[in-house]
Amino acid sequence: MVGVILPLAVQCGAVKRANRLAFIPHVLKERRAGVLLHITSLPQADLGQDAFNFVDFLSRIGATVWQTLPLNMTHADGSPYQCLSAHAGNPNLISFNIIKNQGWLSQNDLDSTDNKSILIALAYANFNRINAPKLHSDFIRFAKQQAHWLDDFCLFIVLRNHYQNACWHEWPTPIKLRDLSAIKQAQQDFSDEIALEKFKQFIFFKQWHELKDYANNKNIALFGDIPIFISYDSADVWAQPNMFKLDDDLNMTVVAGVPPDYFSETGQRWGNPHYNWPAMQADGFSWWLARMRTQNALFDVVRIDHFRGLEAAWEIPADEPTAINGAWELAPGEALLGAIIKHLPLISLVAEDLGIITDEVNELRENFDLPGMKILQFAFDGGSENPYLPEKITENSVVYTGTHDNNTSLGWYDELDKSQKEIFHHYLKNHEYIKDDEVDMPLVLIQMALASNATLAIVPMQDVLGLGSAHRMNIPGTIEGNWEWRFEWSQLNDVMIESLERLIFQNKRNPLAFQG
Repeated sequence: MVGVILPLAVQCGAVKRANRLAFIPHVLKERRAGVLLHITSLPQADLGQDAFNFVDFLSRIGATVWQTLPLNMTHADGSPYQCLSAHAGNPNLISFNIIKNQGWLSQNDLDSTDNKSILIALAYANFNRINAPKLHSDFIRFAKQQAHWLDDFCLFIVLRNHYQNACWHEWPTPIKLRDLSAIKQAQQDFSDEIALEKFKQFIFFKQWHELKDYANNKNIALFGDIPIFISYDSADVWAQPNMFKLDDDLNMTVVAGVPPDYFSETGQRWGNPHYNWPAMQADGFSWWLARMRTQNALFDVVRIDHFRGLEAAWEIPADEPTAINGAWELAPGEALLGAIIKHLPLISLVAEDLGIITDEVNELRENFDLPGMKILQFAFDGGSENPYLPEKITENSVVYTGTHDNNTSLGWYDELDKSQKEIFHHYLKNHEYIKDDEVDMPLVLIQMALASNATLAIVPMQDVLGLGSAHRMNIPGTIEGNWEWRFEWSQLNDVMIESLERLIFQNKRNPLAFQG
């Protein structure tokens, strides 16, 4: 993967250490442990010092993987799964302290306002004034090499701001339909604003790769996530509407979601447009390949969210208020994954294969030897053939105590009814995790994950800290109060750190400790 990552990293000003250990491209081939924590859940919620400190924490406990949620630019609800671009990073993650240390802002600037738009504009003005030919050259090179998505995205954001955040479908018809003369006029009228948006993306990618270099040089791989679908209100749909299922007026005829399941009795109506797969396949999947190149440059491992949608996706008529009345529509997953592997042979992928999984979905995943996901919170329904039971978990898997969509493990346990707890306790006793009904949660679930056969074990930071349901990240099917959780360093103590370090070592999940 190093050869794939390097070009974008270099253009963003990153310098690769020549002796980076060779295990980074082989994250999914050795027993490892990692922690799930999105950047917005850091105390400072950006790519600044807390992010580097978190890498140090992972290194201390012997974890060699940091998993995040998607890094893309979100809508107002903050969901990283409903983004304004398949490529663009979220400028809200930019660290202004790093910008200050580079001399583009002063401490007085930071003290005088917390308005990020004002600060980034000031930083850009100062950036243009400084005598730094190499840095300016890096910016120009970044803009040219990423122009295939950057130009459309930056114009899209500027126009969206100009039209008071209205969806592109509500813009004046010439702009909505991308009339060539109207687009050229907008590019001229808003040239300064467009340049500023390009600068934001340059800074985001620059800061991300500085963090990634730091993590990789400490032998920690970054594990990313991409939503299978893109938002209707996005630069991608506006720029290439023919790649999506839209009518003649560019309205969605069907929307994406999932049928009723564990998370919701009415299903989940996500509202994303569905792909026009025949058009994408006829184009050689160029949109998908470009998207995966960007993610492959950002991360050492990439999870495909809702992987089953590459075999068949749940299509809901656009006028339906819930996801109940939908239908499965086939997708060319075999051809798409084949194209991705052909063009990005070093990419490391994980399939999020939760929910309604058919033999066809399993076959697609297995044909490309992709690890699936196993969630321990799903394991204890009393069924001996439950595939999430620790003894059922195969090596080619990523095991989790829970994910960002689940309750915390302590919250999950506290909400079990009496009969469910009896089933869980019975399992724990039979497998000698406990001797009586005293359960140390979430530690016992963390122990299970680390002891399992899965090559990679991931523990959400909430479980590391032993937090309850008030600290969960997301409740699927709801639109308020999600994506806001942050931890504090004061919640982490030496007992937690030493316990995790011991468990990771005992379960042989730190490959560096066993080299030679």
